[in-house]
Amino acid sequence: MSKLHQARFFTTVNELQTLPQGDLPEIAFAGRSNAGKSSAINILCNQKRLAFASKTPGRTQHINYFGIYSKDELLAYLVDLPGYGYAAVGEATRSHWNEILSRYLQTRKNLVGLILIVDARRGLTELDEQMIAWFSVTQKPIHILLSKSDKQTFSENRALLQAISEQIKQFAPAQITAQLFSSTKRVGLLESDTLIQQWLFPERSTA
Repeated sequence: MSKLHQARFFTTVNELQTLPQGDLPEIAFAGRSNAGKSSAINILCNQKRLAFASKTPGRTQHINYFGIYSKDELLAYLVDLPGYGYAAVGEATRSHWNEILSRYLQTRKNLVGLILIVDARRGLTELDEQMIAWFSVTQKPIHILLSKSDKQTFSENRALLQAISEQIKQFAPAQITAQLFSSTKRVGLLESDTLIQQWLFPERSTA
């Protein structure tokens, strides 16, 4: 059984000064509103309602921490960042969260990698590239999950992967990888689960 299946809600954070203390590793999940971030977290953790999608996209403006446990021992965190790119959010709110997210991504020492959820039908947008730019300066790895890939044809997905590989060249020498993913069809689930566990528990993965 995957260690991610032991995830449970830990805390909600609204300001960076209230982030969990300690040195446990964490992986952040980011993505545009409606890209499928909550669904990706839920399927990776084999739970139906661990991460909640807001009924009003873009309105959930907080950071959710999910702890990964071994019995009662807390081992690591999965971090659900607020969705971005929803037009109805006011400029002041957008600016506030842009500052918080950029500071979190660039200064959080516990953060070992970023999972970026991108709707396969939209491809990598300007806002997605902004998230990559913020995080790539840390030289930590980024993995792109191209969600809802089951809604496209094989040729469309192949073209998408080629386009993504060209777009990420601008961030060289950042460590960026990408894969097709679908929460409903469980496409790419094993591959992404393995990668996340390797990031969080490298000593156990190589043992």
